[in-house]
Amino acid sequence: MNVLNLSLAETVGLSIVVIFVGKLLVSKIGFLRKFLIPYPIVGGLVFAIITLIGYETNTFTIELDTTLQQYFMVCFFTTIGFQASIKVLKAGGIGVVIFLIISILLVICEDGVGVGLAHLLHQNDLLGLATGSIPMVGGHGTAAAFGPLLEKLGLHSASEVSIAAATFGLIAGSLIGGPIARKLILKHDLKSNDSDDTKHEEEKKTLLNTNNISLAFFQIALAVGIGFYVSCGINKLGITIPIYIGSMLVAAVMRNIFKDGSKLEMKIEEISVLGDMFLAIFLAQALMGLKLWQLSNLALPLIILLVVQVIIVALFAYFIVYKFMGKNYDASVLAAGICGFGLGATPNAIANMNAITSKFGNSIKAYFILPLVGCLFIDFCNAGIITIFLQFIN
Repeated sequence: MNVLNLSLAETVGLSIVVIFVGKLLVSKIGFLRKFLIPYPIVGGLVFAIITLIGYETNTFTIELDTTLQQYFMVCFFTTIGFQASIKVLKAGGIGVVIFLIISILLVICEDGVGVGLAHLLHQNDLLGLATGSIPMVGGHGTAAAFGPLLEKLGLHSASEVSIAAATFGLIAGSLIGGPIARKLILKHDLKSNDSDDTKHEEEKKTLLNTNNISLAFFQIALAVGIGFYVSCGINKLGITIPIYIGSMLVAAVMRNIFKDGSKLEMKIEEISVLGDMFLAIFLAQALMGLKLWQLSNLALPLIILLVVQVIIVALFAYFIVYKFMGKNYDASVLAAGICGFGLGATPNAIANMNAITSKFGNSIKAYFILPLVGCLFIDFCNAGIITIFLQFIN
């Protein structure tokens, strides 16, 4: 089998090609456009399918240098931190608490149904956790962390099963979020409350000049650099957090210190544009790196378990999230978002929301609530709930 090793520059360049392919397919294929499937996901899946063909035919594999993938991810979440002005914090405070409670209930439901269904299928109960919130809410990172533990407890090949399940969830979450939110918006005739973002679109375009773009990038890079030390300091205190949390916090502080009208005000519009760019590249590389052949090893019980998890998240999004988050446009955007991080990863949740807001209008509240819950709180809650389930199973 031929192995094609791509350099850092080649990987980034190929990522851009993949993004353009995704954009082209979404613009040409009515189904993708109608159901608001994020274009980085589409392009990344096309590449993953190509590598699957190469692997299955034993002709070639492609090894990517994804060194910058984490940096693009941190940059993206930093741009989210810049949105957290005091005004927005006050508006979304109670929403964060409600959404966190909903997310915790989703984790419990995923694990409870997973373990119960595995038992009914005469499988190891641990298989329910290996296809539950470990890979679904936790994603590939949590799957890789808990896999060895499940193997020690008696589940053979738990690491491979969890990682394959996380891959399945990553794809499924990206495919169902858009259609669910679209149905809610059209059924209830929902409108964005942040109408100024769409009414003055032409006016905003004039703000995206060379000086503002460069200043916005410098502000992001500065927050990322300082945030790295903040994250390291927090971790040294014994509190484990994702590496991008420090940068998000620094960005939030910068936003509220250098307020609008000051000489060093944050260029929020330009920062948002750059955030979309960072997210697109990160997602493209994440999907490009998927090893789809891992899914081919899933036996029928695993497929049943995974399909049920998708159904659970879809029902939660449509009925629970929409109802308890206010039955409004923001709630519909959050419904799309929870499909992303409820089945894989927060960046996929943001991509789902981007696909919705690009067509129907912005949702500042949703963009504030979901990253806080998905990036900061839910990982701690998920780990604790998994641990409790393990105590009962064993």
